[in-house]
Amino acid sequence: MTAPLPVRPPAEPAPEKTPQEASGQRPPSRLLAPLRQTGQLFALALAVSRAIFRRPFQVREFIEQFWFVASVTILPAALVSIPFGAVIALQVGSLTEQLGAQSFTGGASVLAVIQQASPLIVALLIAGAAGSAICADLGSRKIREELDAMEVMGVSPVQRLVVPRVLATMSVAVLLNGLVSVVGTLGGYFFNVIMQGGTPGAYLASFSALAQLPDLYVGELKALIFGFIAGIVAAYRGLNPRGGPKGVGDAVNQSVVITFMLLFAVNMVLTAIYLQIVPPKGG
Repeated sequence: MTAPLPVRPPAEPAPEKTPQEASGQRPPSRLLAPLRQTGQLFALALAVSRAIFRRPFQVREFIEQFWFVASVTILPAALVSIPFGAVIALQVGSLTEQLGAQSFTGGASVLAVIQQASPLIVALLIAGAAGSAICADLGSRKIREELDAMEVMGVSPVQRLVVPRVLATMSVAVLLNGLVSVVGTLGGYFFNVIMQGGTPGAYLASFSALAQLPDLYVGELKALIFGFIAGIVAAYRGLNPRGGPKGVGDAVNQSVVITFMLLFAVNMVLTAIYLQIVPPKGG
């Protein structure tokens, strides 16, 4: 009897080629992923800027989002601005007392609150409270394929959902910046006059010596830009989640961290430009 021939295992099928490999192109490197995401973020910001002036404008959605953003940020902003104003007033008061210029404590502390502290407080609260909710809402819609269904029906998710939310964050940021500036200034006045024994008249008189209207304008401009950044980043991460529900949670965390980093970088640039363009009062 002849021995049976050995049976060869079937050959494994060759792996399918990606479209880049089929066309002879190399797949994109992982190092380029941050650049692609940055470009997509700027593209979304440009698309939102264009869609703001297109019809139809979602008035009802805008009002609902405005009320939601305001309801979750008003009370925390007012409470956070008090210790911020107090710390700035106490620190500036201590420094001016060492320099023998205690009469300028009010103007210096108010400038710090209006130009720097107030817009940053508003932006951080909007990014942390409202931005995370916006990102989670859009991300949940994305994984349920609601946004894909809207595109199939010819409805733009950017114009229908993103534009009202971005406009809501910008509007609330501008209005909330005024509230935080007033509360922070009153907190600084109280702690400087009551705890450090400052003179109320000198505290108020130093306003006109150092402060000017462009200081208020740049604070409002910063709040407007910061609100736009917070809304755009939250919308971008919500529209691009990864890995199902867990990816939505990761996108929320990433949106808050990215917004914080962008806010401090943009604030540094805006402050440097403002100090170069607008001369100090009396300078």
